Amino acid sequence: MAGSATAERGARQRESSGPPLVRRLGPRRLRMIIIIALAAVLLGAGVGWLLYGSPWLRVERVSVSGAAVLTPAQVREAAAVPVGSPLVSVDTGAIEERLRERLRRIDSVAVTRSWPDGIGLKVTERTPVLLVQKGRKFIEVDDEGVRFATVSRAPKGVPLLETEPSPSSSAAASLRRFGEDRLVREAVRTAGALPSAVARATRVVKVRSYDDISLELSGGRTVAWGSAENGAAKGRIILALMKASPDARHFDVSAPTAPASAGS
Repeated sequence: MAGSATAERGARQRESSGPPLVRRLGPRRLRMIIIIALAAVLLGAGVGWLLYGSPWLRVERVSVSGAAVLTPAQVREAAAVPVGSPLVSVDTGAIEERLRERLRRIDSVAVTRSWPDGIGLKVTERTPVLLVQKGRKFIEVDDEGVRFATVSRAPKGVPLLETEPSPSSSAAASLRRFGEDRLVREAVRTAGALPSAVARATRVVKVRSYDDISLELSGGRTVAWGSAENGAAKGRIILALMKASPDARHFDVSAPTAPASAGS
């Protein structure tokens, strides 16, 4: 019994005589912590190698969705996705920026990683609401007034935009004050406020000045719209006028409180 007690005291003395960390934790617990730490380091190194160094998690395919006028090949070329690079290291923000810069037809784009080896490109294209004729070609203008593409054939159902100022001094002053880009945006606002039935019949949106916008409809009919202000009210009024006077050739909603129609 005395020998056993002496051995235990000796073991306790040896433990208490070691470094402070050993004295606090004890040799067994310290060894366990060291093993766990080493395992964590090895696991981290393995994960790092799997993500960056292995041949399995690398970009091998690029899928495109949402393209209508653009082709998937055009989108892939503009995106310039680094095929063969580690998937985790692909800069998705840079890809989005390249697509918007190189393809102005793209309004928005989402770039996503598709594990284990893919990149997905989901694009939303701009939709033309007006066309500007330039020689034999047409420049498409979207609902924000952005001129985003030039095409050789006019898309069906999209009216032409004419911004020729009238010779009056007020029209010239309006052009100087607001600039052509602002007048284009006012034309876009007008086109966006048209009821669907009127929009389908509209062939030309003509802007002479900020407050002198008119429409040319199918069948030789015209509409004096005035400014782009109160577009929703003017849209309701023009529909009512057309129903009340189906044979009229000219409509005036420039002053919504005093609309008029004339001709037959």
